[in-house]
Amino acid sequence: MNTLNIFTMKTTPFTQKHIALGAKMVEFAGYNMPISYTSINEEHEAVRTAAGVFDVSHMGEFILKGEHALDLIQRTTTNDASKLTAGKAQYSCLTNEQGGIVDDLIIYCIEENKVYLLVVNASNIEKDWNWISKFNTNNVEMHNISAKTCLLAIQGPTAVQLLQPLVKSDILNLKYYTFVKDNFAGVDNVLISATGYTGAGGVEIYFEDTNGAADKIWDTILSLGIKPIGLATRDTLRLEMGYCLYGNDIDDTTSPLEAGLGWITKFSKEFTAKAIIEKQKADGIKKKLVGFEMLERGIPRHNYIIKDASGNTIGNVTSGTQAPSLGKAIGLGYVNIANAAIDSEIFIDIRNNPVKAKVVKLPFSK
Repeated sequence: MNTLNIFTMKTTPFTQKHIALGAKMVEFAGYNMPISYTSINEEHEAVRTAAGVFDVSHMGEFILKGEHALDLIQRTTTNDASKLTAGKAQYSCLTNEQGGIVDDLIIYCIEENKVYLLVVNASNIEKDWNWISKFNTNNVEMHNISAKTCLLAIQGPTAVQLLQPLVKSDILNLKYYTFVKDNFAGVDNVLISATGYTGAGGVEIYFEDTNGAADKIWDTILSLGIKPIGLATRDTLRLEMGYCLYGNDIDDTTSPLEAGLGWITKFSKEFTAKAIIEKQKADGIKKKLVGFEMLERGIPRHNYIIKDASGNTIGNVTSGTQAPSLGKAIGLGYVNIANAAIDSEIFIDIRNNPVKAKVVKLPFSK
């Protein structure tokens, strides 16, 4: 089941809660995490139509402080963090010196030009820390607070309405990619952010597990009728929205432009490998991440080969699933630019059988 022994896997403050609820537990990024509680279809439906809570406390969090904090963020990330004011967040990515993606992340502006929270992928915590530190030539104060930070994603169309009585701030009208800090369910200093990975609405909350805060918040959320949701459903939800997953759809060899992340790549400032990516934009990319839906029976899986009608290899699948909300199989994959246009006919090699699919516009779920 696991690449790590159950006794060596890390846990979150909610691990025993998941086990008590009968969750199927698996190793993910070194943590013992819930993959599902009931079924993917049932959990997926709960988030799309009502509300669900995900434990994503395995994610990484860094605090960057000081007069040069913004400079360091600007130097290492592709988006323009100078646009951020206190209470606003931004999706961005770190690029390596070849123009590949070190990681994608969210940047929260706690205090303009002085204090920022960076939220990174669990499997990349050490890599990202080392990469940012490499460029920290101006003694920016850096704190890795990953181990002591709890993160719950409460997602779905009814989530904010259910949570509003727990908070004094108006979170019903919290704009996308903005946040507040407030008392939440009797716990002080909780960061409540209108972000998420599902496309279903809701918030993510960050807090430190002191004085039983984790138990109190988790139990309060579940008492509202919000269902616990596993990581398998998080994957089907994000895939229906066409959101990239690091390690599948983006990695150190894929550029932001190839991954469709040109919208978070700002050439108005200097950042790592800017010249390489700018040249790539001028010359035109050779491959592109596309969404596709299956036209014949079959489910695409990571690393399946993509071919054209003549049987030539034109790319590979990066993510795929049977989409619960859509009743069809969908996927993401890189194809050469000649086959990347909407409605292009492609074939997914499933057990040496070419299965017809077509390129479609993202997101899959409207």
